[in-house]
Amino acid sequence: MADLRHLDLRGEAAAPPGPAAPLGMSEDAWIEVIHRMDEIYADLVRYQVDLEEKNAALEEAQRFIDSVLSSMSDVLVVANVQGRIQRANKAMVNLLGRSEAELVGTELSALFALSAAPMIANFPDHIRTGGILDCEIEILAANGEAVPLAVNCSPRYDNEGTLSGMVVTGRPLGELRRAYRDLQETHKQLKTAQQHLVQSEKMASLGRLVAGVAHELNNPISFVFGNMHTLQRYGERLQDYLDLVQRGAPPDLLEQARKSNRIDRILKDLGPLIAGSLEGAERVSDIVQNLRHFATPQHQKCSTFDLCRLVESSLAWVSKAVRQQAQIRLDMPAELPVHNSEGHVQQILINLIQNAFDAMNGMDQPRLDLRVSATDGHARVQVRDHGSGISEDNLLRVFDPFFTTKAVGKGTGLGLYISYGLAAEQCAGALSVRNHPDGGAEFTLEIPMEAPHG
Repeated sequence: MADLRHLDLRGEAAAPPGPAAPLGMSEDAWIEVIHRMDEIYADLVRYQVDLEEKNAALEEAQRFIDSVLSSMSDVLVVANVQGRIQRANKAMVNLLGRSEAELVGTELSALFALSAAPMIANFPDHIRTGGILDCEIEILAANGEAVPLAVNCSPRYDNEGTLSGMVVTGRPLGELRRAYRDLQETHKQLKTAQQHLVQSEKMASLGRLVAGVAHELNNPISFVFGNMHTLQRYGERLQDYLDLVQRGAPPDLLEQARKSNRIDRILKDLGPLIAGSLEGAERVSDIVQNLRHFATPQHQKCSTFDLCRLVESSLAWVSKAVRQQAQIRLDMPAELPVHNSEGHVQQILINLIQNAFDAMNGMDQPRLDLRVSATDGHARVQVRDHGSGISEDNLLRVFDPFFTTKAVGKGTGLGLYISYGLAAEQCAGALSVRNHPDGGAEFTLEIPMEAPHG
């Protein structure tokens, strides 16, 4: 068979001729067209890949948004400017008992109770101002029951920043109210526990003062007891003398009986005996009243009392109850009338004085300074011990609950905490502490001389 290939002048085989180039178009132009077609095809492929990637990202974003909306416990509705629903989340669908497809295109006002109609009608006007509206309205649940919602309505904008509708979110208030009731119950329990702690600390303080109180009560009771025995003997002698008078005894016998029974002396002693007995009884009554003020937890009304006398009585109670006596230095006026809560002030003073004695426990020569003064309508009591003072780390913590530097079993860490609260809340004052420049710790109680709530 003959070789169909052509030979060029150099004797080399030549390729068979290709299709003829279009008329008027050179071979170079044709090659350029082919190159352009290849570039356009490559661009189309690249655009297709980009489009598929963007579509996948868009689908992923859509799935993410759907998952977020489905997991929301709060109800959510998206509506256009006219108030027609465009989207609703799963929580709203479950609450209404209707599918999202049924809700789309529905008037927003149709979901809520009639009482909420004026509020819903105001939503479109409200979102045009660009603000956020918070309100409480009722929505009609699947069972027809009106469920209260805490609703938030905010405007929605498109990618060009144009107002396109509104987003309405809401939380059923039943959950909030249950949470609020739980919070109230917890707060009530905490207050009860705090009252128990306060009362326990009061009883602990009172227990430490029993010896001093017993001594305070023993003196007037013993005095009254002795006077009663004397009055009993005097009564017997007076009865004997009056019997003679009633029987009509002769004057000389009456005179003899008057002298033997010492009637004149009895009549002279009756007044002082009765006055002394009354004074002792009043002293006992004052001590019992102070104990009641100190121990009872109920809110006490303000009254006018002498702060200096209260400092002296509080010091007497504590100093007679502690084992180690201290040198006491008092710097205060003869009297300082104050209108405040006497029982609470006394409890603070007793706690401060007791704390000062505890700080000097074991010292060879303990010394306690108390100073009472008044400036600018406020009374100030400064209680300073001559102990080792308070470290800088603990200085800011001494009024914290349960904070104590005492050994286990020696203190609850509530005395100063309770005193701080009483000073601020019950006495409208303040309690502060510092390390004195000359050594020891100094607590300062400052209260108004005329309490604002009194």
